[in-house]
Amino acid sequence: MSKQMLILTGPQGAGNHLWSKVFSQHSDVFGWKTLLENYWEPHRSAEPFAKYWRDPSLLGQFDWTQSDNYFTSISVPLGIPNDTVNPLWEPNLDLFKRCVERQGVDVKFAVAGRDQNILHEQQTRIRSQSTLPMFLKQLQGIYTGTPVYLSYELLYLYKDEYVKSLDVNIPVDSNVGHLLEDDANRKYVHAVEHNELDMGNRLGVTFKEKP
Repeated sequence: MSKQMLILTGPQGAGNHLWSKVFSQHSDVFGWKTLLENYWEPHRSAEPFAKYWRDPSLLGQFDWTQSDNYFTSISVPLGIPNDTVNPLWEPNLDLFKRCVERQGVDVKFAVAGRDQNILHEQQTRIRSQSTLPMFLKQLQGIYTGTPVYLSYELLYLYKDEYVKSLDVNIPVDSNVGHLLEDDANRKYVHAVEHNELDMGNRLGVTFKEKP
């Protein structure tokens, strides 16, 4: 059996840490195991392949005998604009993939997604600007690998059943309820007391234009 790696990527704030826990918890997967013991850890220092994302040429020195199934997580970009402690930089998804494949490892991408309005609010709050365009530019380069798209909202809505439906190349423990106790979307969602379409929905009234 050939060795496999699942690369989780996505824009900053799209739920990459949560999905990293989902894909790392299977005992047969070499993944981000320390994250399972902590609520949050920084990609730049704690993720097992962090130094290899900085310099993918080092992947030739990695010990690939440790497992047949590997998982790594990376956001694009990483860091914060104009920050001296954690400056912004762009991991190269395509270069990393090619360097892994040179080691005889099959690679598949998983792309994390989240509600676009929440994503914008999260990025501008923490990073003072939207960094989504930087990820979208690199996304074009991984289409050939038929990535699987991951929904933050569907994960919380359907939980284990959603995870079971995912077509990824590594073993996945679909028991995820214990990982979903804190829905980070909740702080962005507020009740709407009234909408113009409410009465039309109740009475079956047709609106030809937006009221």
